[in-house]
Amino acid sequence: MQSIAPPGPLRPETRTDLFYLSFFTIAGVMTAYGGLWFAHMGLSEAQISLISAAPILVMLMLNIAVGRIADRASDWRQVIIWGAMIGGVSGIGLIWAQGAWSIGLVILLVSASQIGTMPVLDAATIRMTRRRGSSYGPRRAWGTVGYILALVLTGVLADRYGPVVFVPLFVGIGLLRAAASLILPRFRAPDKARDVDPAQNLRAVLKPWFVLPLLGAALVFGSHLILNTFQSLLLVRQGISETTVSLLIALGAVAETLLFFTFTRFSHLLAARHFLLIAALVTVLRWVAFGFEPGVGPLIVLQALHAITFALSLIAVVGFIANHTDEGIAAQAQSFYVMLQQGASILALMLFGSLVGQWGAEAYFLSSGIAALGAGCILASLVLKPPVERGD
Repeated sequence: MQSIAPPGPLRPETRTDLFYLSFFTIAGVMTAYGGLWFAHMGLSEAQISLISAAPILVMLMLNIAVGRIADRASDWRQVIIWGAMIGGVSGIGLIWAQGAWSIGLVILLVSASQIGTMPVLDAATIRMTRRRGSSYGPRRAWGTVGYILALVLTGVLADRYGPVVFVPLFVGIGLLRAAASLILPRFRAPDKARDVDPAQNLRAVLKPWFVLPLLGAALVFGSHLILNTFQSLLLVRQGISETTVSLLIALGAVAETLLFFTFTRFSHLLAARHFLLIAALVTVLRWVAFGFEPGVGPLIVLQALHAITFALSLIAVVGFIANHTDEGIAAQAQSFYVMLQQGASILALMLFGSLVGQWGAEAYFLSSGIAALGAGCILASLVLKPPVERGD
């Protein structure tokens, strides 16, 4: 099979693994200490939600355009590298940022650049691995490994040294990710013909039975936003130490990684939409349990369920999209799903920002309702067009 990577000592999969290893490290830093650092800087819960939602709102309007640019480029890697560079350089501004506006601007640039390139990276990776006979899951798993390493490192250092470690970690990791992007392989086959009209083909595939599972998966993802933004803050307020909180969050990431590495062993058992429905229903139950403020013991079990509520949902929806779209619209189709994700995320963040301060952990009940709505969308798609093969 023809190689799609530039000449070099590393396989395309290995180069992609190394970039994925760096890709979610900033998210690990933010999850472990972002909410606490924002509070340390004097920001309210509402301001934290606004800062978290702003990049999503911006990319909600730009994601399809980024995907179109990536699909029309000679290779998807060009857009991925630009996104990593913009995020790395912009993060330096956090050194001087003071107050909600300047902090928000830096987070906007860093997060928006990552959000914009993430669907391009996922689309490029699944196409490259299928062409070469390898798997998407293990590539994506290395992203979670990087997330775990950043999460644990941030939690341990913050527990020992306090807020002073946050900015150096944030800036340094962003620059490391920018450097890692330079070793990415060529994802497209050099002789791949791209003589289709991307906009026309994207519109053609957006039928109710196809869109509803994407919307359902987006709602399930949006229901997780309370974890990404407020989990560390809520658990610390319950009296759990910052180190324990980081380890609990890392446990969820470990479970996620294991599923990414092992999914191919049982992926043949059900259709993609059946996996999505299972993930959505488990998500409903998980958030209900979180709402009752369980102790560390039950939290261990609930965090392990992250493998189903997040990882299973993600790998199923990415595969579902790839199975029903042409390579000429790969990034745009994945970006369309992420656009739905962002819409659900903005709704969830704005609701959580106003309710977490009043309800505390009971805001997880709202997350459960959002996930239940997602399950309903997936079920509706199964009724409209029952699956006939695994890719459905």
